[in-house]
Amino acid sequence: MQYRKMPKIDEELSALGYGCMRFPTVLGGVIDKDQAKEQLLLAIDNGLNYLDTAFPYHLGGSESFLGEHILKDGYREKVYIATKMPSFFVRKSENLQKFFDKQIEKLNLDYIDYYLIHALNGSLWDKMLSFGIIDFMDMLKREKKVRYMGFSFHGSIDDFKRIVDDYDWDFTQVQYNLLDEHFQAGAEGIEYAASKDIGVVIMEPLRGGVLVGQIPKSVQKIWDEAPLKRSPADWALRWIWNNPNVHVVLSGMNKKNHIIENMNTAHSSYANSLTDEELVIVDRVKEEYRRLLQVGCTGCRYCMPCPAGIDIPAAFHSLNSLHLYKRLMSLYEYASVTGLEKDPKWTSACIDCGNCEKACPQNIEVRKEFLKVQRSIERPIVKFLIRYVLRPFWVGTQKITDKFLKEEQNQ
Repeated sequence: MQYRKMPKIDEELSALGYGCMRFPTVLGGVIDKDQAKEQLLLAIDNGLNYLDTAFPYHLGGSESFLGEHILKDGYREKVYIATKMPSFFVRKSENLQKFFDKQIEKLNLDYIDYYLIHALNGSLWDKMLSFGIIDFMDMLKREKKVRYMGFSFHGSIDDFKRIVDDYDWDFTQVQYNLLDEHFQAGAEGIEYAASKDIGVVIMEPLRGGVLVGQIPKSVQKIWDEAPLKRSPADWALRWIWNNPNVHVVLSGMNKKNHIIENMNTAHSSYANSLTDEELVIVDRVKEEYRRLLQVGCTGCRYCMPCPAGIDIPAAFHSLNSLHLYKRLMSLYEYASVTGLEKDPKWTSACIDCGNCEKACPQNIEVRKEFLKVQRSIERPIVKFLIRYVLRPFWVGTQKITDKFLKEEQNQ
């Protein structure tokens, strides 16, 4: 594993960090504790030492999972824990202490290594300032409840610079990948943070999985022209670590092979190591993706739950998938997650509340993008497929499953 040091912090952090927002799950979205534990310990045993979680991850289950199943038996001493104050849930200054105390309890810790104010933009920062967040952060550090203070960010570059200047931060966490080089804080924000000796942690390095998995043929054709053959994930991560101002790259890994591959990439991805020829290849890939993508959704699900019952990330994932891969399977995927109930929740069910747009860290105009979903996907053929093929099959499968479970219980 490669290790990097942040300017103000004299400790070695693994270049690859573990994003604890996308653990493997079982029915109902509950963390598959056995599988998640096996995967996480595999990473830690091989040198990964930075774990990033947050209050809302896995509907509040991520911090508790770490506290109950990971941070014991000597593993607490092997890792640094980062978690976040949920700024979007704070309604008054008294909430700050209550949230922090609950997080300490869930993590089963006496202190937190790296503590962030979560998902800031300009207006959220102004709200936190009005609640006395600076005094609160100073108090946490003074009482040694937090070792290093930072913030994660989803807003404009001007707001990013203002927040950086408003406090003596130790580190920040920003979105940065092949497609988001100049999005939100972006490359300019990373450089600005570096000028203030602030460490940089990267989130969404693979853009919610868009940059890996099934690669569009036109993109793969460009990758294949590179003199040195690498996987798309290797290319995407290596490009980020090429930036000398990046210290930790978070990956929401939930498969063993992904963990092993990403750790191998981290081992050999040094700053300024990509050649000019390789950087040209990457630039061509970036342009091709921008041409193909319809909506810049990363699948973070901050917009959920939707009051109208719409699965917003699923709708946008299927839309992007349809345009990236030109495959009818995208219609099937959308049908399978959207319309299996008696009352299908199409995007046309939107009640125009705008809650999703306020919550979206990508600043997506969700209601406007719904029109693309309706034109491209929510067509009569898809609705016919759901009503007369998928739903009868799903109902039948549920009956068989219920019968099996009842028989097992009676044995």
